[in-house]
Amino acid sequence: MDKTLTPLELKVMHLLWQRKQAFVKELVEAWEGEPVPAYNTVSTMVRILEEKGFVGHEAFGRTHRYFPLVGKAAYQRQHLKSVVENVFDGSFKGLLAGLLGDGNISHAELEEAKALLGNHEKNTSA
Repeated sequence: MDKTLTPLELKVMHLLWQRKQAFVKELVEAWEGEPVPAYNTVSTMVRILEEKGFVGHEAFGRTHRYFPLVGKAAYQRQHLKSVVENVFDGSFKGLLAGLLGDGNISHAELEEAKALLGNHEKNTSA
């Protein structure tokens, strides 16, 4: 799973991650934001995700219920790893500097990040 998803594919995956499984009709009904894509568009996206190995299905006659084969956390880790390698030359320090440099991280989020780092450090040194 070293593929990056398009924004539309990622939107479909978020819906599947939330629901655990869904028919295309349910994905269209749950779509938030405008414009809501046509049924055929979502059906095509799900089949593409299946070809990429992100989604599986269970057949019910002529219809299919789809479910994620790749977990959200696993995709996030792989995508972040790719961003660090390709955008920040493999430097997590560079990523952190980039995040801090834009000024969009609140004090509370920074404190949460420090706590996560502290917990990670404790767990890896134990």
